[in-house]
Amino acid sequence: MLIFLDVETTGLENGDKICSIGIICVSETAIFSKYELVNEGKKISSKASSINHITNEMIKDKPKFKDSKTWEILHENNNQSSTIIAHNVNFDLKMLLQSGFLWQGKVVDTLRVTKHLIPECEEFSLQFLRYELKLYKDEKKEAAKYSAEISAHNALSDALHVKLLYEYLLEIKEHDELVALSLKNVLIEKFNFGKYKGRYIEEISMCDRGYLEWMLLHVADLDEDLRYSIRGVL
Repeated sequence: MLIFLDVETTGLENGDKICSIGIICVSETAIFSKYELVNEGKKISSKASSINHITNEMIKDKPKFKDSKTWEILHENNNQSSTIIAHNVNFDLKMLLQSGFLWQGKVVDTLRVTKHLIPECEEFSLQFLRYELKLYKDEKKEAAKYSAEISAHNALSDALHVKLLYEYLLEIKEHDELVALSLKNVLIEKFNFGKYKGRYIEEISMCDRGYLEWMLLHVADLDEDLRYSIRGVL
């Protein structure tokens, strides 16, 4: 079973929880989707609502994630013959775990794999890749199959674009290779944010080594691949 997944959350702080989840499941015998709002007892911040357009009133009477149909589907397929495919999959798995669900199957991280296979992209957000790789050309036809509304930061819509991105990557490498690349750190050459945006990390190591050392020590949520790349340069 391939499970294309996206979650939206009540915020991005440590205590925040899932408030919606969308999945598209593909097996040899079936293709189906599920979108649900859930209530994990955590208030949705106004900032989060401004992004995902989910309000506290919308989830007021919704079930906990453990009582949802999506939980049941994931639980039934929680094995090594199934693969969760998501953009920045570690974030999604962390949010599932915070709601008590530990995934034991395989994973494909379309974010990391794209960095490996198409490093020339200016950005790697799902919405950027939607247009950069022209995934939008097939989105309406695909959306009709799953009654999905095309809207950024809607969990089912994003799961749909993850599926389209996976299929694009599958033309470059086979599934098992995508799984392997998802576990392999990406060597990042340039900063894509901050005061040194667009400059080589190796260059910064020579002119402002202290800045890189400070990042390693003090930025707790530093991207795993960026941390790996900075350590490699230092």
